[in-house]
Amino acid sequence: MPETDLALLIDAARASGDIARKFFKEDPQIWDKPDAAGPVTEADLKVNDYLHKRLAQARPDYGWLSEETEDTADRLKTDRQFVIDPIDGTRAFIEGSPDWAHSLAIVENGQVISAAVYLPIRDQMFAASLGGGAMMNGSPISVAESVAIDQAVVLGAKPNFLPRHWRNGIPPPVKRAFRSSLAYRLCLVAQGRFNGMLTLHPSWEWDIAAGALIVTEAGGIASDPASKPLRFNNPHPQVPGILAASPTLHHELVTQLTLA
Repeated sequence: MPETDLALLIDAARASGDIARKFFKEDPQIWDKPDAAGPVTEADLKVNDYLHKRLAQARPDYGWLSEETEDTADRLKTDRQFVIDPIDGTRAFIEGSPDWAHSLAIVENGQVISAAVYLPIRDQMFAASLGGGAMMNGSPISVAESVAIDQAVVLGAKPNFLPRHWRNGIPPPVKRAFRSSLAYRLCLVAQGRFNGMLTLHPSWEWDIAAGALIVTEAGGIASDPASKPLRFNNPHPQVPGILAASPTLHHELVTQLTLA
C-alpha cells in the first residue's frame, strides 16, 4: 500500500488511465443520466468501480463522494473524504478529444489536502499536497506571472462572459479559451499556460476539488466567484462556481463581477 495519501492518489489515477484507455475511441456504451445531467459511459463506471474498491480498501475510514456513486450522508460523519470524478470531461472522451481527466482528491475539515489529476492520453500527472507545492510529472509548476488584464487568457464557457455577469454590463477585456474538463482547466492555470479560469454556475465538488488545491499550491488563488474560500464535503456537494487565477488577476476579475 502506498505510504502517503498523495502516493495513493497518484498510483490509483495512473491505474484508472489504464482502464479508461481500453474504451477510448472504441465505441463504448453511452447512457444519458436523468434530469439532463449529461452522458455517462461504461468507462466512467468501470473506473469508478475500480477506484471505489481500491481506495476504500486502502483507507476504509475515509468517506466517499463520487460523480458516479449515489451520495449518502455517511461521508459527513468521517474525518476525511475521497472526492472523485472518474472521468472529468466525459463529452471530450466520447468525442475522441484528449482533454479528459481522472480527478482525485482527499478532503479534511472542508479543505483539500491531497490531489491528483491525470490525463491519460497526454500522460500528464498533476499533483499537490497541502503545503507541499504543485507538480506536473514530478516537476514543480507555478501560475503565470501577472499580466495586464487585456493580455490575459481566461478559460471558461461563453455564458460566463455575458454582459449581465459584469459590472456596467461590460465583460473584462480578456481573451477566452475553453477545455472540456474543469479539472484540466484548473491544472492549466496552475501550470501557467493560461492566466485564469472561471465558472459562474454552481459546480460539483468532484469536478474542482483536486484542481483547486493544485492551483493554490502553484501560487494562485482558487475561490468562489465572490472571492469566498471554497469549502468541500458539503451536505449538498456543490459550490457556487469557481474563479482561479494569479493573485493580481484574481482580484481584478472579482472587482468586475456583479457578484462581488
